Amino acid sequence: MIYLDNNATTKIDERVLDAMMPYFKEEYANPSSMYNFSKKASNALKEARGVLKDFLNAKDEKEIIFTSCGSESANTAIKGVLNYNKSKKHIITTKVEHPCVLNLYQTLEKQGYKVDYIGVNSNGDLDLEQLEAAITPDTALVSVMWANNETGVIFPIKKISEIIKSKSPDTKFFVDAVQAAGKIPLDVQENGIDLLGISGHKFHAPKGVGALYVNSKTLITPLIVGGHQERGKRAGTENVPYIAGMAKAAELAMDGLKYELTEVKRLRDKLEKNILKNIYNSRLNTGVSNRVPNTTNIGFEYVEGELILLHMSDLGICASSGSACTSGSLEPSHVLRAMNVPFTAIHGSIRFSLSRFTTEKEIDYVCEKMPEIIEKITAISPYQEELAALKAHK
Repeated sequence: MIYLDNNATTKIDERVLDAMMPYFKEEYANPSSMYNFSKKASNALKEARGVLKDFLNAKDEKEIIFTSCGSESANTAIKGVLNYNKSKKHIITTKVEHPCVLNLYQTLEKQGYKVDYIGVNSNGDLDLEQLEAAITPDTALVSVMWANNETGVIFPIKKISEIIKSKSPDTKFFVDAVQAAGKIPLDVQENGIDLLGISGHKFHAPKGVGALYVNSKTLITPLIVGGHQERGKRAGTENVPYIAGMAKAAELAMDGLKYELTEVKRLRDKLEKNILKNIYNSRLNTGVSNRVPNTTNIGFEYVEGELILLHMSDLGICASSGSACTSGSLEPSHVLRAMNVPFTAIHGSIRFSLSRFTTEKEIDYVCEKMPEIIEKITAISPYQEELAALKAHK
């Protein structure tokens, strides 16, 4: 099995699993209890908070809130800001956000909020002039992902923050960094971020744990109300084993960042160039630069993406036609639609996302098999004339 769908989820690193095990077995106490037995669990939380502080370059470990996932982090940040300051009813986001953000904003529109959705160009780059023009004194929140989950395109977070603060200093800035964590450096102070969410299972920690950064100058209303945990910002007994695992994964990600930016990128580029060279009806759906190093999104014209994925699966290759959270939908990707990817390619677009566990041998196998797969599918395509013209042109 060759796994090239790491933007959907990642395997748990064995070292992460080892870091988790003591808190399932010997050190299982509730970290909020008063007796000595709970101290190791309590210390594990404190240490993990310190690691995440360093991972994000937060100013204080108290700015780190543990959550269950990226979706909870996003909902806590967005609803927390809006519910704390109910006088402002304007939000700015982008057309290419993850469904956990877009669907929330569509719900908020029904509750009376005005939401502006900023567009992107054909490379997936954000229209910064449109964003700047949309900011008003009534803007409560600007919400932008750091890296797109389908294309890997990186948005200029620092520049966006500067635009926001110059036009409306009181407007808060939330960044969905789920697809950026572990792939590129994250620095909330350098980039002027007020709130930022991550999810552990995107960088080799388990599913079911995430974190939210809230800077000390940003006040929010908690999404989950109950006990005193997380300084009153997120009630519920902390998931100590998973939090310890995410902290270990963050340590490994920091240590392995150079490998991600060089070797993972080299393998991604090798796969991408080979497909584009050897498959005449393939096209890169983004620009070649300004992406996280593990992701490429390639369109295959006049064929169906679902059929490609089925043939790949039969050969033991796992990839995706878009976000895992929209799996099963027959609608074309909202991200690729926003980028005006041609209708001839949008339904046949495949996302390949690598990890540090991806090997050269695996990439060589995929490079060998992809032309065979596409040739087999194009042979039964009803668009033979169009394919012939495309082949002749290339």
